[in-house]
Amino acid sequence: MPKWLKISISITVSLIVIIIVGGAIFYHMLRASLPVYNGKEESRFLKNNVEIYRDSIGVPYIIAKDENDAAFALGYVHAQERLFAMDLMRRAGEGRLSEIFGSRVLPFDEMFRTIGMKKTVENILKKSNPDLINFLQSYSNGVNKYIKDAKGKYPVEFDVLGYEPYKWTPEDCLIIGRMMAWELNISWWSDISFTQLIQKFGEDKVKEILPEYPENAPTVIPPEIKRYSKIDNSFIKTDQEFREFMDMSGTHLGSNNWVVNGTMSVSGKPIIANDTHLHYTVPCQWFAAVIKSDSWNAAGATLPGVPAVIIGKNENISWTVTNIMLDDADFYIEKLDSAKKNYLYNGEWKKLKIYSDTIKIKDSSDVVIKIASTDHGPIISGIHPYNILYPKNKPAAQTTISMNWIGNYYSNEMYSFYLINHAKDWGEFKEALNSYSVPGQNFVYADKDGNIGYVFGGRIPIRENNGISFIYDGTTGKYDWKGFVPQRDLPSFLNPKQNFIATANNKTEKNFKYHISNVWEPASRIERIDQLLTGKKKHSVRDYQNYQMDFVSPYAEKITHFILDAFKGIEVTDKNLQLALQLFQDWNYKFNEYSQVPAIYAVFFNHLLKNIFYDEMGYDLYNEFVFAANVPYNSVLKVLNDSTNSWIDNIKTPKVETKNEIIRKSLADALTELESKYGKDLKMWQWGKMHKVIFKHPFSGFSSLIDNYIDIGPFAIGGDGTTIFNTEYPFYNSIKSIPQFRHKEFENTVGPAMRYIFDFAKPNEIYLILTTGESGNVFSPHYRDMAKMWLTGKYVKIKTDESSIRNNKDLLEMYPK
Repeated sequence: MPKWLKISISITVSLIVIIIVGGAIFYHMLRASLPVYNGKEESRFLKNNVEIYRDSIGVPYIIAKDENDAAFALGYVHAQERLFAMDLMRRAGEGRLSEIFGSRVLPFDEMFRTIGMKKTVENILKKSNPDLINFLQSYSNGVNKYIKDAKGKYPVEFDVLGYEPYKWTPEDCLIIGRMMAWELNISWWSDISFTQLIQKFGEDKVKEILPEYPENAPTVIPPEIKRYSKIDNSFIKTDQEFREFMDMSGTHLGSNNWVVNGTMSVSGKPIIANDTHLHYTVPCQWFAAVIKSDSWNAAGATLPGVPAVIIGKNENISWTVTNIMLDDADFYIEKLDSAKKNYLYNGEWKKLKIYSDTIKIKDSSDVVIKIASTDHGPIISGIHPYNILYPKNKPAAQTTISMNWIGNYYSNEMYSFYLINHAKDWGEFKEALNSYSVPGQNFVYADKDGNIGYVFGGRIPIRENNGISFIYDGTTGKYDWKGFVPQRDLPSFLNPKQNFIATANNKTEKNFKYHISNVWEPASRIERIDQLLTGKKKHSVRDYQNYQMDFVSPYAEKITHFILDAFKGIEVTDKNLQLALQLFQDWNYKFNEYSQVPAIYAVFFNHLLKNIFYDEMGYDLYNEFVFAANVPYNSVLKVLNDSTNSWIDNIKTPKVETKNEIIRKSLADALTELESKYGKDLKMWQWGKMHKVIFKHPFSGFSSLIDNYIDIGPFAIGGDGTTIFNTEYPFYNSIKSIPQFRHKEFENTVGPAMRYIFDFAKPNEIYLILTTGESGNVFSPHYRDMAKMWLTGKYVKIKTDESSIRNNKDLLEMYPK
């Protein structure tokens, strides 16, 4: 046998052995980390026996005599299925990601240490009700029992990263809640983006594209903006990269919810629904659970790390939430002295509050950072890896910016949800929200007595300017918050005359005298919901399921009319252009995955954005402008409704283009692109070929081979960012790929992470579905078993009566020790 053949065989056999042995070890690791659904457990923290049943889809049903025992069991169950995701999110909020990922994530830790989230929650806990503290501790004890019991067989992510989780605490529960508030706040992007635009183009030019809401006061642009130095936007860049690292890069972070009363339901009782639009992750952010105890009886969607049903029902009421899009942060330009120890405020120099913090880094030396604050809040400019890793290469000093965020003030959302979970009626529900602040949420309510209602859940700063907000001059008190809008003045109502309530991140209340937001969602989803709810006299659960899967866009209808008007009287000879116009003429504005029209429309809209804005903004400003998709959606309509708008003209051509010329060019550009990518045959341009969804594990992207096992998808999907079934894709990929962003053009990044429906006529059942499954363990049968159900509009019917619960075969019993 030739020597080379012997060597080849030897290498091949060795590789096979390595693969087999490695696969066996990996298989064993995964199997060992799977949750145990049957058996008996003991704990000294329990007062009485607890039963935990699991159904065929992995949903847990907790039966306990005492609510603290129920919280313990929920903590244990959350940790069984989601420990790594829980640990990752609390580490992010505490600024401890570098301990497991190394120096590449150091800017993220510096950002959250600077914001001071950990200190905020410690302060909240000190002021919390003792019953709540005991409740959170019981939950933490449950998490910690699993951490202790699972030592040596943690989920595989811990083994890959080479670390073990530390004990869970009540502060960690509050961190998870504050991180949700951080995720849902996107208003600060517009503050910085609008300020930069005014610096470059001036007030009059920018007013032409600022989103307008007629009931607000006229736009007031601070005159100081023109005197600002170049804005340091490294904070925004760091936050964007953090979101991408955590796969939180979408911006349509909202939801739909609606309720009809008994006069509009087939059953004669209120029917309530919610679908929450969050970034897609594996596992899903939500976790379905049913809790039954002496005083806590709730069912619905929980947030792992938090002992509460966030969206769902108890024995008396049901509640749902959507993002208000509340502008709960402002930025201030600060003037420091040469020693950078004092800042100028109202003509006097005040001392900066400065302290040091130490960040531990995996496989590297600790890094000490200095955190400075003014009365406005922490100084967040300059948060950039060069500043702490390579100080000699750090960018030249620009502006000094501080941030005032409501999330750094005292409020107690955990206590609000504790009270909501126990509420018996409208009065108790409304009172529970007195402690609520962030993230701002539209709470829609219904109860067993047939009432329906709405409460504005959030805290609104009282500002000098009630219009669009910008970066403000911090050397004067003129732009400071003048306190907060009194609770009694926040919108709420019970049993409206129209017999239904719906919210979809739209303008909260007309003629409201205080500034709420710059970044309302375009009205498309709420318009479509209103169409559906007013289009029938009676609605059923099945109707609701169809509505949550609806792909019709009133926004696309408006844009399509502009397209057709632009071609009136124009001779068209190109066959594909003729066919495209005919398809637009016949379109029902439904983004069906098998249809060609949505594909033509979406590519056209990308080119329309570029043809209107890119020639003047350039690469950086353009991508900042379109990053929060709500802004360009609203701005485009403003431009198209004004034929004299100066942004229409392409400044790089000698002629002055008209609106219709830009529209025609954008459609021609779109057809050229589609023909080059998919061929001349228009039949091959189905929307689902371009528009796909992939549910990505945090380790996704390191190896395509591993991705096939840990990612779920890709799936072709319909819709876009303006349909009820929201399937947002990022606009910032339409110019060219941005290296730090790992999503392809038209890839669906945000959508309904959970759908919930409840009919009070059947009080012992709810309908619910998650994007992926209950488990975060890739080897679990419940890792991906909901994905195709979610995609095709199917739901899990969850029975909440005790007799149905006890029919489930899997039972884990827990006893006091």
